[in-house]
Amino acid sequence: MRTYLEIKVPIKYDDPWFKELRSLFADIPVRWQKDYYHITMAFVNNTPKSIDMCQILKSHLTNVVAPELTFDLLDVFSTSSGYIFHLSASRVPEAFLTLTESIRADMIAAGCLIQSNFMLHVTLGRLRDFNIRLPKLKRMIKTIPLSPFTLTLADVDYREFRGSSIYETQLPRNKAR
Repeated sequence: MRTYLEIKVPIKYDDPWFKELRSLFADIPVRWQKDYYHITMAFVNNTPKSIDMCQILKSHLTNVVAPELTFDLLDVFSTSSGYIFHLSASRVPEAFLTLTESIRADMIAAGCLIQSNFMLHVTLGRLRDFNIRLPKLKRMIKTIPLSPFTLTLADVDYREFRGSSIYETQLPRNKAR
């Protein structure tokens, strides 16, 4: 079974910077993501049925405070099927990276097949037209002003690929703020 672990990112389709991004690429057939944004912490190509993934996740996520990430980068990268427009952070908290890598390591130790490395990004849109070159897209996206903003990421969901949720949890927010 193909599954993935995501942490939801509470951005809005109508955020001014996102509107400006879509406007800039209005003449290009980008399929924009709408009202569902997340960071994929792990995409599992094969999850053994004999493994209780919920217990693995609970062991990592119990007592973890919701991470705060400051998003300050808009960019685009290529994949085998096209281009991904995304939001990211230039400085990722070490605790978030450690949590993600620990979960991934335990998934692999349990027999899960994870083929891709972790790359923190929030997919905003996809473009399947290879007639437009990546350097041009990168030059265009760099013209969008993005003021850094910080979000608390509290909602975690482990789910079947293109299917239902298997395990959901809400991380507690830091009370010191």
